[in-house]
Amino acid sequence: MARFKLTIEYEGTNYVGWQRQDNGPSIQEAIETACEALDGGPREVYGAGRTDSGVHALGQVAHVDLERDIRADKVRDALNYHLKPQPIAIVEAQAVSDDFHARFSAIKRGYVYRLIHRRAPLTLTQGQVWRVFKPLDVDAMHAAAQYLIGEHDFTTFRDAQCQADSPVKSMDKAWVAQVGDEVHFRCAAISFLHRQVRSIVGSLAEVGTGKWSPKDFKAALDAGDRKACGPVAPPDGLYLDFVDYD
Repeated sequence: MARFKLTIEYEGTNYVGWQRQDNGPSIQEAIETACEALDGGPREVYGAGRTDSGVHALGQVAHVDLERDIRADKVRDALNYHLKPQPIAIVEAQAVSDDFHARFSAIKRGYVYRLIHRRAPLTLTQGQVWRVFKPLDVDAMHAAAQYLIGEHDFTTFRDAQCQADSPVKSMDKAWVAQVGDEVHFRCAAISFLHRQVRSIVGSLAEVGTGKWSPKDFKAALDAGDRKACGPVAPPDGLYLDFVDYD
């Protein structure tokens, strides 16, 4: 068998998330079905990380083992053919060694969250960006985000259903910037807690609208208490941006 690394882009609005589940369609299930059609038998696809219901990806990574002797570019094209008309694309397929694992070989993951201050309803970007009704102070949000960098107990920004062994994580990068009409929050770390990014963004929005100061955000982080978290941002604006490997 040959192992292939898949770089995947998807619009997750109508999916229950990455992981195969009984309560609706998943990204993993769709790609596994495409692999079965290509390779003639059940195939398990292993992702670099799970994304929740409604969350999107620009650079999700997965791997799969196929029996057919086929070039990587043909794997990409054949999977995309079998995935039609779903909003899932194999951007790249690459032959890798058998010791490559999409999840365990990853050394960094990056997310981007998109917000927009707009009174009118969204049309072209509905489900793809979080619409907020008050103007956002980007500089204050960025200042607050700097408190995330380094190793912290992220209990405040950890979902109650999170199954991670420890709430202690190390954030490598975190910044907020104006990008056209939108405000983007970007962050990078080796791994994340369940709903950590959405919890962080919801609290950063409190800073952006003036309800919190950057010091209030730091106090919430330092509290190590889920009750100190602001409202959790919706999944609409969240994207798994990239997964890096050594």
